[in-house]
Amino acid sequence: MTALDLSSPVAVVGAGTMGQGIAQVALTAGHAVRLYDSLPGRAREAAEAIGARLDRLVEKDRLGGADRDAARARLTPVEDIAGLADCTLVIEAVVERLEVKQELFRALEDVVGEDCLLATNTSSLSVTAIGGALRNPGRFVGLHFFNPAPLLPLVEVVSGFATDVTSATRAYETARAWGKTPVACADTPGFIVNRIARPFYAEAFAVHEAQGADPATIDAVLRECGGFRMGAFELTDLIGQDVNESVTRSVWEAFFRDVRFTPSLAQRRLVESGRLGRKSGQGWYEHGPDAEPAEPHTAEPARAPAYVVAEGDLGPASELLALIREAGVPVREEDEDHGTRLVLPSGGQLALADGQTSVEFRDVVYFDLALDYRRATRIALSASQDTAQQTLAEAIGLFQALGKDVSVIGDVPGMIVARTVARVVDLAHDAVAKGVATEEDIDTAMRLGVNYPLGPFEWSRRLGRNWAYALLDDLHLRDPSGRYAPSLALYRHAYATDKREGSTS
Repeated sequence: MTALDLSSPVAVVGAGTMGQGIAQVALTAGHAVRLYDSLPGRAREAAEAIGARLDRLVEKDRLGGADRDAARARLTPVEDIAGLADCTLVIEAVVERLEVKQELFRALEDVVGEDCLLATNTSSLSVTAIGGALRNPGRFVGLHFFNPAPLLPLVEVVSGFATDVTSATRAYETARAWGKTPVACADTPGFIVNRIARPFYAEAFAVHEAQGADPATIDAVLRECGGFRMGAFELTDLIGQDVNESVTRSVWEAFFRDVRFTPSLAQRRLVESGRLGRKSGQGWYEHGPDAEPAEPHTAEPARAPAYVVAEGDLGPASELLALIREAGVPVREEDEDHGTRLVLPSGGQLALADGQTSVEFRDVVYFDLALDYRRATRIALSASQDTAQQTLAEAIGLFQALGKDVSVIGDVPGMIVARTVARVVDLAHDAVAKGVATEEDIDTAMRLGVNYPLGPFEWSRRLGRNWAYALLDDLHLRDPSGRYAPSLALYRHAYATDKREGSTS
């Protein structure tokens, strides 16, 4: 089954921001587009707005004048749903209420031809449930565009329980023909992106709620150490706390209140107080005209240690050894079969976050996972109240000698980046095991849908087969609520033999 022919008219129902964006995508791909909205006059206003955006594209030399004129001529606002009768694809972008969408598609089924593909752009409702209202749910599919649709490349092509393979394939190929990057997924709560992205927000909020660090510090660590485009607090202020919390709550409810998806009480309080982020002028941060930017906690300058002793290769942080030497700090190496730590002159130890807490040991400072230790501009350290001040000072001085800003956070197991990445990796492995999507499509979706620096499976391969499982297993021992319990899929991955290496590394 191939993409829709360009001679096939496409309909978009719902003339809001998302509907307009989808209509623009179909138009610039070359289709005739019918735009319908149940509110009288709304489709015509939306058509004018789309025309204005096409004009701006011409002004920016992103679209030719003749192409703009042709696209405008192909766009037809209609005031009655009967005007969609000749369309071969109808995409719905109306309010996120199940009964409204079901009623709409029942009406469409009485209007369009038997070969017309019906699609919903829902981001939070079940594609199966919407399609269940149809006489022929086999031709019903999810086409989840990301906002703004003309700019963002990702489209999740969602197959409901009753969706025919031919319908899903047709929708997939059409999205690709429109210049988008489609990924195929089963109908699961949150689909790919909104399911697997939950820990990015949840773990940042959890660290804050545990008094581990303030929002500005957590955001700075996620950006400058983890390589994420934005931190969780600034991103949810941009999205809208009400919108982000609604998605989290929807996924949690849809998974029968699975503890892994539990919403944040702190975020609930923000929403209840009307502090919704940028749109209300206040969220996690102040956004008024006179608001001062929140600054992360950054440690005062400290003296670098005279030397360090490396026990083992530091695992995922092994590149630190070269950086330490380049900074002029001597590294003495000791062979340790399972060592992954640095010993400081004070006798204290410096170890990569592993899901344990500093207070459990005599004198240990943890450092967080980084996307790239050479390029990272900030490193987080975690210590307990019992950690020797000299040990902490030497740890701070060591990373400052590498040119890094240092943020000292509370004694939080798994710290910030490490626990976030481990949970994302776990949910990704669980999704593949349950037939939600392929590894490749999940990595593509997370890079393009939420701008992650690496896809979950890219992280997993880089960090090692057992890394995420070991960290979550340690976290689960310290928080036995089930939130951090590794999935069976991750357990199998951790202990399966790597046939390329012939080991269970």
